[in-house]
Amino acid sequence: MKTTTNGLDRRAFLKRGLIGLAGAGAAAVPFASARGRQAAAAGARKGAVITRKLGRTGIVLPVVSMGVMNADNDNLVRSALDAGMVHLDTAHGYQRGRNEEMIGRVLKGRPRESFVISTKVWEDEKFAGLLDLSLKRLGLDHVDILYVHGLGSKAEVMSDLNLRNIEAVKKSGKARFVGVSCHGNEPEVIRAAVEAKAYDVVLTAYNFRKQNLADLDKAIHEAAQAGVGIVAMKTQAGAFWDKSRKDPINMTAALKWALNNADITTAIPGFTTYDQLNTDAAVLTNITLTESEKKDLKLGLQTGGLYCQHCGTCLAQCPKALPIPDLMRGYMYAYGYRNLEAAHDTVASLKLPEDPCKDCSICSVHCASAFDVRDRVSDIARLGRIPGDLFA
Repeated sequence: MKTTTNGLDRRAFLKRGLIGLAGAGAAAVPFASARGRQAAAAGARKGAVITRKLGRTGIVLPVVSMGVMNADNDNLVRSALDAGMVHLDTAHGYQRGRNEEMIGRVLKGRPRESFVISTKVWEDEKFAGLLDLSLKRLGLDHVDILYVHGLGSKAEVMSDLNLRNIEAVKKSGKARFVGVSCHGNEPEVIRAAVEAKAYDVVLTAYNFRKQNLADLDKAIHEAAQAGVGIVAMKTQAGAFWDKSRKDPINMTAALKWALNNADITTAIPGFTTYDQLNTDAAVLTNITLTESEKKDLKLGLQTGGLYCQHCGTCLAQCPKALPIPDLMRGYMYAYGYRNLEAAHDTVASLKLPEDPCKDCSICSVHCASAFDVRDRVSDIARLGRIPGDLFA
């Protein structure tokens, strides 16, 4: 494994003192039931890692955790743990299993109580077997949080299959707590998870670009009041404003913005370099947004960028019923994250025709974010025609 990334190696990173954050006397922050965006978590001492309780699970987490999806450097993950990001989030399918295997190598020899691991498994009849394989890769007998991955409706959250699966997993002791993850239709999914009374945590897309923010905030608050823990993903909203990656989103500002919602326990931004780790680790002790950072976020802007809202309004407009939100997610993986493997696997799983837009002279889809849907679909669909082993 490579030990240097983007100009900062592990030794240089440690010299910069971020591991001191883990020993700064992190003060547990009372679980906040009050809604409202606040500049700092109540009870955290200046310079201490800000922590919050994950709903009724009782797990206390730093406000910044590591989304490991795009990372492939063992030492980077070790540095994140040493910096105080004790919660690592992965999934069964990330990097076709290599992501969990890497985490397993990193965790070997570490005290089990010194870290919190969450992973995700797709809704499937083979759910139990997939979890067993994930545990084997991780070198663990249980994970702290297991999510049913990528649910998008109340019906999916409430399905007999999912409820049976999570009940069996909890009885087996292979997961301490269970939850759902969702990329779109978040308010409905969150409320269903509360109503089901079987899920402990929801991992939800949440960022400053969300157009359903009023209802999403309300649903998140309802969940927090009910003791369901909320973890935020997609907080960086695609990382760039443009496909050419010349106009980056202010990552610090985006992360702080999400964490100013006191009902969110932690966020799981992904990073692949020591510079990016340094940026995110600084937020562990300071979530106060400056006026300059607020300006950088272009908070009034509702169009453009790489982040798809997954609002679904495009689906009924497309005469070919293309899975446009999934394609847009693949587009973001490719151009925002530079993760071509994840983009390929997303697109290939959709089993599209070779050129899905070729029979439409004019695109009838009007995107809520003003994306040029035809251009983006035609662009990203090309990945599906490339053999997957080229990305391994």
